[in-house]
Amino acid sequence: MNAGGDAPARAFAPAKINLYLHVVGRRADGYHLLDSLVAFADIGDRVTAAPADRLSLATGGPEAAALAGLGDDNLVLRAAQLLAAAVAQASPAGKTPGAALELEKILPVASGIGGGSSDAAAALRALGRLWRPALAPESLAALALRLGADVPACLACRPVWVSGIGDGLEPVTGLPPAGIVLANPRRGLPTAAVFQARSGDFTRSGRFAPMPRDADGLAAALAACRNDLTTAALGLVPEIAAVLLRLARLPGALLARMSGSGASCFALFPDRAAALAAGAELAEAEPGWWSAAGALLSEAPADA
Repeated sequence: MNAGGDAPARAFAPAKINLYLHVVGRRADGYHLLDSLVAFADIGDRVTAAPADRLSLATGGPEAAALAGLGDDNLVLRAAQLLAAAVAQASPAGKTPGAALELEKILPVASGIGGGSSDAAAALRALGRLWRPALAPESLAALALRLGADVPACLACRPVWVSGIGDGLEPVTGLPPAGIVLANPRRGLPTAAVFQARSGDFTRSGRFAPMPRDADGLAAALAACRNDLTTAALGLVPEIAAVLLRLARLPGALLARMSGSGASCFALFPDRAAALAAGAELAEAEPGWWSAAGALLSEAPADA
């Protein structure tokens, strides 16, 4: 481990969006095989890591209350503990490093936009800057997968084609600019419950090429795909139907779809300005929902 200095390290934890999600098979151990185009938005949480003698985690932000009962089961702390153990094992002195972690929670919990997974990935990145561990990228990716199937994609923090159980990642180049509005009816939805409720045949890959040049073309290409978990999620949280309908009716909306295992949904727009205008209208019309507006990220953000 190399000394990282006394300055805190920060990392952005963007919302993860499954622009489409096909379930293409199932392994013998029960894990589902996926095919998905994953992108990230400029909406998300933030993780800060400061030098300290031991690991600790403080949470704040408008969505922090939902994390109060997790304790050591918080994915940020679990990520820190895994990386600290790996650093100690690789260190000649075998010393376990410490850090004071802070999580600013903006994204709702258990909402299908990778909040916990993105937070864990951001913790790995922030601690990597603070501790500067002598770990190969493959070792870090292996740690990410141990934390959850979504964490490797969140660690990459850029548009990717996803395969396998979430561990197969292929970078996407040329994702066009697009605005996005996210909405959740204030209903958490555990991923495992949605996969358990899913039934029916498996779907073929939805990959397309070339990548469209603008948001209209992207929406048209995505219209030929779907989210195979939507029906199962609707059976558990019927309010998702109202969210999808409301998003589709926003002015300028090009496509409305559920993300991941729900209950969060998204709508794509021609640009960020159109999304911000539509997002303001949605927030006024549905004050009881969680919602946010921004843009898709074509590359990993500088503070990812």
